[in-house]
Amino acid sequence: MDVVECIEGRRSIREFGPDPVDESIIIEGLRLANQAPSAGNLQARDFIIVRDSKAKKRLMEASHGQDYVWKAPVVVVFCANLERIAHYGERGRELYCLQDVAAAVENLSLYLHSKGLGSVWVGAFDEHAVSSALGLPAHARPVAMMPIGYPVDKGIRRKRFALEEIVHRERW
Repeated sequence: MDVVECIEGRRSIREFGPDPVDESIIIEGLRLANQAPSAGNLQARDFIIVRDSKAKKRLMEASHGQDYVWKAPVVVVFCANLERIAHYGERGRELYCLQDVAAAVENLSLYLHSKGLGSVWVGAFDEHAVSSALGLPAHARPVAMMPIGYPVDKGIRRKRFALEEIVHRERW
């Protein structure tokens, strides 16, 4: 799939079919997620693959009842690794590791779309509840969750701002 076609064709998918997602696809996707840029190449991100129904239900509850978190065949939880980014001090903990995670989320999302899978970037959740549900160490901050599965439909193409509204030259 052409990269432009992949970027323009990707949609947030919230309804998944029951078919399981092959582990090799998830692992290859996470390898590619980790190819994303990262501050100082510290790769201050870790990934948790969740397939267990009870664990996904706890993640759903932590995400304010977003039921597709539970219904998806697999969920990947992206964590910022605060130990790995410590070299950059407060700015690393407050910003760089979040950027590292965001870039990885996008890479995985595009890879999954190219393989005919659907996903959605979930950021609305109680971090403490997710940490508790997954037994995260203190240096791992959950930043995003990605329910993954075979899409039931193609999703909705959302309107984007015209470039004239959002591109500035030289100054704001």
